[in-house]
Amino acid sequence: MYPQSASPTADHADPFTSSAGGPRRYVYSDNDSDNVDPYGRRDTYASDSSNNGLNDAERYYDHNGNYDSYAQPDTDSDVDIYGQRYPPASSESLGPSRMGVSDSNATTWAEYAGPQGARDAYPAWSAERQIPLSKEEIEDIFLDLTQKFGFQRDSMRNMFDFLMQLLDSRASRMSPNQALLTLHADYIGGEHANYRKWYFAAQLDLDDAVGHVQNPGLQRLNRRAGARSSNEKSLATAMERWRQAMNNMSQYDRLRQIALYLLCWGEAAQVRFVPECLCFIFKCADDYYRSPECQNRVDPVPEGLYLKSVIKPLYRFIRDQGYEVVDGRFVRRERDHADIIGYDDVNQLFWYPEGIARIILNDKTRLVDLPPPHRFMKFHSIDWNRAFFKTYYEKRSFGHLLVNFNRIWVIHVSLYWFYTAYNSPKVYQISLPLNKVYNSPALAWSVTALGGAVATIIMIAATLAEFSYIPTTWNNTSHLSRRLLFLFITLALTCGPTFYIAIAENSSDGTTSSLALILGIVQFFISVVATLLFATMPSGRMFGDRVAGKSRKYLASQTFTASYPGLHAKARLGSIALWALVFSCKATESYFFLTLSFRDPIAVMVGMKIQGCSDRYFGSSLCTNQAAFTLAIMYVMDLVLFFLDTFLWYIIWNTVFSIARSFILGLSIWTPWKDIYTRLPKRIYAKLLATRDMEVKYKPKVLVSQIWNAIIISMYREHLLSIEHVQKLLYHQVDSGHDGKRSLRAPPFFISQSDKGFKGEFFPSGSEAERRISFFAQSLTTAVPEPLPVDAMPAFTVLTPHYSEKILLSLREIIREEDQNTRVTLLEYLKQLHPVEWDNFVKDTKILAEESAMFNGTSPFGTDEKGQSKMDDLPFYCIGFKSAAPEFTLRTRIWASLRAQTLYRTVSGFMNYAKAIKLLYRVENPEVVQQFGGNTDKLERELERMARRKFKFVVSMQRYSKFNKEEHENAEFLLRAYPDLQIAYLDEEPPRKEGGESRLFSALIDGHSEFIPETGRRRPNFRIELPGNPILGDGKSDNQNHAIVFYRGEYLQLIDANQDNYLEECLKIRNVLGEFEEYSVSTQSPYAQYGHKEFKTSPVAIVGAREYIFSENIGILGDLAAGKEQTFGTLSARAWAWIGGKLHYGHPDFLNALYMNTRGGVSKAQKGLHLNEDIYAGMNAFGRGGRIKHTEYYQCGKGRDLGFGTILNFQTKIGTGMGEQMLSREYYYLGTQLPIDRFLTFYYGHPGFHINNMLVILAVQCFIVTMVFLGTLNSSISVCQYSASGTILPGMDGCYNLTPVFDWIHRCIISIFLVFMIAFLPLFIQELVERGTGRAIIRLGKQFMSLSPVFEVFSTQIYTHSIISNLTFGGARYIATGRGFATTRISFSILFSRFAGPSIYLGMRTLISLLYVTMALWTPYLIYFWISILALCVAPFLFNPHQFAFADFVIDYREFLRWMSRGNSRSHNNSWIGYCRLSRTMITGYKKKKLGLPSDKMSGDVPRAGWRAVIFSEVIFPIVMAVLFTIAYIFVKSFPDSTGNIPPNPLIRIAIIALGPIVWNAAVLLMQFIISIFLGPMMDPTFPRFGSIMASTAHVLGVIGMLGFFEFLWFLETWNASHAVLGIIAVIAIQRAVHKVLIAVFLSREFKHDETNRAWWTGRWYGRGLGAHVMSQPAREFIVKIIELSLWSSDLLIGHFLLFMLTPPILFPYADRLHAMLLFWLRPSKQIRAPLYSLKQKKQRRWIIIKYGTVYVIVIIIFTALIVLPAAFRNRIHFNCTLCNNL
Repeated sequence: MYPQSASPTADHADPFTSSAGGPRRYVYSDNDSDNVDPYGRRDTYASDSSNNGLNDAERYYDHNGNYDSYAQPDTDSDVDIYGQRYPPASSESLGPSRMGVSDSNATTWAEYAGPQGARDAYPAWSAERQIPLSKEEIEDIFLDLTQKFGFQRDSMRNMFDFLMQLLDSRASRMSPNQALLTLHADYIGGEHANYRKWYFAAQLDLDDAVGHVQNPGLQRLNRRAGARSSNEKSLATAMERWRQAMNNMSQYDRLRQIALYLLCWGEAAQVRFVPECLCFIFKCADDYYRSPECQNRVDPVPEGLYLKSVIKPLYRFIRDQGYEVVDGRFVRRERDHADIIGYDDVNQLFWYPEGIARIILNDKTRLVDLPPPHRFMKFHSIDWNRAFFKTYYEKRSFGHLLVNFNRIWVIHVSLYWFYTAYNSPKVYQISLPLNKVYNSPALAWSVTALGGAVATIIMIAATLAEFSYIPTTWNNTSHLSRRLLFLFITLALTCGPTFYIAIAENSSDGTTSSLALILGIVQFFISVVATLLFATMPSGRMFGDRVAGKSRKYLASQTFTASYPGLHAKARLGSIALWALVFSCKATESYFFLTLSFRDPIAVMVGMKIQGCSDRYFGSSLCTNQAAFTLAIMYVMDLVLFFLDTFLWYIIWNTVFSIARSFILGLSIWTPWKDIYTRLPKRIYAKLLATRDMEVKYKPKVLVSQIWNAIIISMYREHLLSIEHVQKLLYHQVDSGHDGKRSLRAPPFFISQSDKGFKGEFFPSGSEAERRISFFAQSLTTAVPEPLPVDAMPAFTVLTPHYSEKILLSLREIIREEDQNTRVTLLEYLKQLHPVEWDNFVKDTKILAEESAMFNGTSPFGTDEKGQSKMDDLPFYCIGFKSAAPEFTLRTRIWASLRAQTLYRTVSGFMNYAKAIKLLYRVENPEVVQQFGGNTDKLERELERMARRKFKFVVSMQRYSKFNKEEHENAEFLLRAYPDLQIAYLDEEPPRKEGGESRLFSALIDGHSEFIPETGRRRPNFRIELPGNPILGDGKSDNQNHAIVFYRGEYLQLIDANQDNYLEECLKIRNVLGEFEEYSVSTQSPYAQYGHKEFKTSPVAIVGAREYIFSENIGILGDLAAGKEQTFGTLSARAWAWIGGKLHYGHPDFLNALYMNTRGGVSKAQKGLHLNEDIYAGMNAFGRGGRIKHTEYYQCGKGRDLGFGTILNFQTKIGTGMGEQMLSREYYYLGTQLPIDRFLTFYYGHPGFHINNMLVILAVQCFIVTMVFLGTLNSSISVCQYSASGTILPGMDGCYNLTPVFDWIHRCIISIFLVFMIAFLPLFIQELVERGTGRAIIRLGKQFMSLSPVFEVFSTQIYTHSIISNLTFGGARYIATGRGFATTRISFSILFSRFAGPSIYLGMRTLISLLYVTMALWTPYLIYFWISILALCVAPFLFNPHQFAFADFVIDYREFLRWMSRGNSRSHNNSWIGYCRLSRTMITGYKKKKLGLPSDKMSGDVPRAGWRAVIFSEVIFPIVMAVLFTIAYIFVKSFPDSTGNIPPNPLIRIAIIALGPIVWNAAVLLMQFIISIFLGPMMDPTFPRFGSIMASTAHVLGVIGMLGFFEFLWFLETWNASHAVLGIIAVIAIQRAVHKVLIAVFLSREFKHDETNRAWWTGRWYGRGLGAHVMSQPAREFIVKIIELSLWSSDLLIGHFLLFMLTPPILFPYADRLHAMLLFWLRPSKQIRAPLYSLKQKKQRRWIIIKYGTVYVIVIIIFTALIVLPAAFRNRIHFNCTLCNNL
């Protein structure tokens, strides 16, 4: 594009002429000023004569005419063909009138909506409407471009149809001229066109202006320094030149540019994810097209050239970043994000002129050194590998939290410092001689002021971390070093004075010098200012403003990452008010509740020194300072709570704002108009029908009745209503009595709402029908945009990605149980969930069956007795059909599929759009009905044509060509049922030559495609070759991207394959599309002058919608999942959208397709990093200036996972996805560039929720550690006790005052409790507002009765664990647990292996600490902690269906023991050893290749974790914990015991007990190794169980060793329970540290297979495929086995403890019934029957139960004996053991 204005010196009559490619030629006269032309021909401009741009320095035309293709005058063409291009603005233009069309032109719609237009595919673009170019001319343009550039024919056909439908869609609501103009403005040249923004961001205006005489690239790089000031001026003039060039372009050229852009886009495949790269390709292509060498080419270039030379090299580069090809298979490379040049890095190369200058050809010349027209032809020889580099390192580290959210840390930590430092005067008081103390005011000011220094240190750390994420070569780092320098100066100012003041005050004798005081005060105020600055200023704007700076250097990063759409004044005020309220409440509450309650504990503990204690090694140095250690941990604890209460206040105020907002919108049942049903008909007429331009020939009542009856009948068809209900709800025609006229009677439903007696009889209460009708009525109370007439509405597409989700349930799946554990068939379960709908279905089916029987002649009434016919009906009630004819079974399958999560449900739901469009068209245009008279077929065809023109449904079935027979039949069934459904799929062709790559195609079929006789498959309508396999990422976004070229129209609705929609919601489609604010388009040309306000407002990119979770009534877990979604998707979204913080887009959202597709598509696709692909599209749109709205009046259904395992898998996915987001550059941009109030909205709405979860778990752990330390103090020293009046009781001399500390503990427990409970507040209030008090209390009550708080605690831990492990190790890897309904009982061992790592181990460790705390320091507040820690251990089992059935419990125990012990002689995929190795590989990673089989290296490989990641979480942290608990133990042991003896040596004792088992295991294993190496090779072949016997011996000895050492400790502690427990805590911490360090430091990578394990036990090391490793492996395996033995013993013990905890409920009768009631919310009578077993099975089970039940009881007895017996007989047992007395 070469913007150029007709210069002032140019002659006005100078006719530029065009010889554009193609047969026709036109002359355009060039009028410089638009308004001179007397005929109003504002459209006849010169086509843009490219290269004559103005030079920067001199303002003249440089007529060197190098490649001016328009220079030869062309005389033979007619005078202006399209003279009158703009009709006088009356009949046609959608002038200033409201949305829709001015009243004068109601006729124009009829002009082309009639049957004569019916033959035309694009009725709004037809000759009688003065179109700028005819359809044939547009076709010629496409053909010409295809021949010049070598695009594929199919892609060209596809894009031609795409463009024509787009023009048709726009032209149906404005003049065709305006349609083309606005389209060009949106794609290429307008205010908001991405191409125009990129053109200026990448400074191409300079490149084009300089001309190619000098070298533009070098020129620009050298002129960098001097040209600053002239830059802004030149930018403004360049933009003005651009506008004039666009304004002067001919419509022909405009269309050619759009066509070229679309053709480039349509074949770009993965390059569509890199929008600016696409802009660059288009720019080069466009330059080439206008050059003489292109215009003079005669012969067309071969088809597919563009794909081969332009797209393929880029695709290959992107693919090779993540994959290598081995033997024709893709193999994932072992790289993490920081080493992969991903889509965003590729894209950012094109943002900056320096980046474009890096593009080098194979012969080492730079692309920019070529003149613009020659660049395109050189694309095939570009060496892309040398051009691209990382522009942002997504390293795995917690530093991202520091960089992105530095303001959060600054606000909290500094405020905490200010508060706490001021309230800890005892810490810095000065001790004077003679035991006097002096509190210096100067020091108080100065120490408090250090809060500023803390803020500065956080900022310095963040800046240093930021250095490591941005490549230093890039031009972004200069401002970082500047910032660092400034921060160090600030640091000196904020902490320097403290040194002086401390020294001065300490040397003075109790008097403050005034200098010190003044210094202190000044320092304090500097600190406050610095803290405020750092807390509010985005770090991207500090010292070198990347966000609003004027320098062109920052233009690109501003354009693409910081063009946040502005908020209007009210919303901005609301946003600021929200955060002002949150933080003022927080600051007040934290000060009085947290800080002041902390003041007294600090005061009593600062000076506390413990007397009378000593230790053999440390003397009294450790134990004297125990109080100081405790205080330090308490400070940390208080800081964590300080973070938590912000979130608490945020939830409260956000809920308040959201509710207020819903009242303003009029959405609540509390709003005064209770009679929403009475007014419903009026509202349907006013809001859903485009009544403004209808001539009202009919009464509104007639129109409304058609709509209402259609809704009711659709519900009847879905079996939601029975015939009786329908009769009461329909409008009926009745005789009015006068001269035979009929009149309509409204259903009593609308009238009788006012008198209460009538309420419940219209539909079954609490049913789906009631919910839908009431939501429909309620939603119409809000303000909605007015609809356009159907033929003027914009076209839109629904796009659904489908991988392998169920399409339609098969008969087997419905009426057969999956396996033993299910207990119920799917159909039974669905019948219990939807009893009313099943009844209606059965009645319907019986009628059908009778009718068909009548036709087939057998009389249904043959047997007259009642009983017989009752019997006959049984099959209907059981399975819904009696004859197995396909048409009957199919009905049952459909009924079930519509109530499960199937694709059929989604398609049938969203095909309601077509029904809605037909209905609205018929109702609003009665003349159409009259025109066809009685010919219903023709009428139906006309309606279908309209529906097809306005709405498309594309399902992207990635695997369609690989479907098995059943899936294929189901897909065919979909196409037959809905012929207009389009299916996009990947078609693969085998490689042409051996060893080549296979070719892949994007293909599209629909129900009208004919069958190819040879293959029996349908012939695709389009088949477009792709550069290679498109699935490079996690699948979903690639799947969307390959099908996106098949969408049509202006908007996209993205839908998942588990959603649903309803007719009455689809009727609102025109209102929803109105939210995009593109209905009333100004008649002004977007290029006439910039700054016209209609083209100024930021475009709406995404319109969100509500989701109703249709699985919400399926028991507690379904309800919890639904509640989460309700608060997140509705309550929060409402407030966020208002204050501009809604980023996440869920799945019923509408997208502005043109906006999103020119900016990188509807989702991002880098593997791993973009796990939650859709959120990135939202952040991308937001950062580039698109608005995101939320509608309250429209909702879709959505299914959510129902089983405990699936819900937690979902949460793990969300958690790991959030971990990946923290690494992403989007978070970096948002976190460092958003203004403070919007940053806080973003933070607390998205990452803050997860970080809050992490902090809650951290708070619990901190708290337990604090309590352990306080417990050691409390149990070892005497605590002062006070009388009621507050005086110390007598006889308490030498006591320590800990009372304030205990008060503080109670406060802490209360605040942790509150933080947990606040999670339920939003849901409660949401229910309260939307459904009334009763429903809210009932729902919350049901949740609490079903132990939902237990689930909340557990899911908090799951979130935390998944984020932390993702940030540390990456790789979202977990054992999948399957989908479907949650009726299956999962066995104990599976649950244990799935949740041990995330939660059970932590729970067990904490539980033992809690046991000690309870013994040493009982307070009733601890009960809450017992509940929540137990929740971490037993939650997975509590929510397991039928966990407490006695027989299954015992069988579980058997399964658990077998799981623990198998897998040693031959490998077994479900065994403890497998689980143990899997969890270990997270750290060690797998070996690169197994020698024999290259195929072992699958895509799911795990690299070894980096040492940076491991060192903190796996080495330092466990060691710190071990040291802390050991200190606590040593402290307890440094006091004389009851006999007055000082215990000999705690440290050695703990070392022996902790390391003893490890040494014992090593000894056992060494013996075993020697035995098996000698005996194994002989024994193993003849005696296959040899390995498992060796293994079991070793394991049993290991357990005995562990228990033995525990008993030894029990004995050494002379049966003192609390000391023994504390000893165990320390021992566990030490062993854990040892194991972690061994694994992290000493283990090499793991083999992929299980051979080494079996080699170890059998002693056969040869023939295992180990190759050279056979010498080193035994040593490694020895270390592994030592660890494994300890872990195995502890897992065995933990498993047993869990089983013991779960045993008590089993002893109660009916426990299972009660449990199922809580879980499924079904009354006992409705509950699922016990499974039926055959006699053989019964016998087998009985035998298992007797055998293993006995084992279990014996084990319980042994455990109790080991603990209780010694304690009971402790006075009798005396050993004489001199060694023991020294330990």
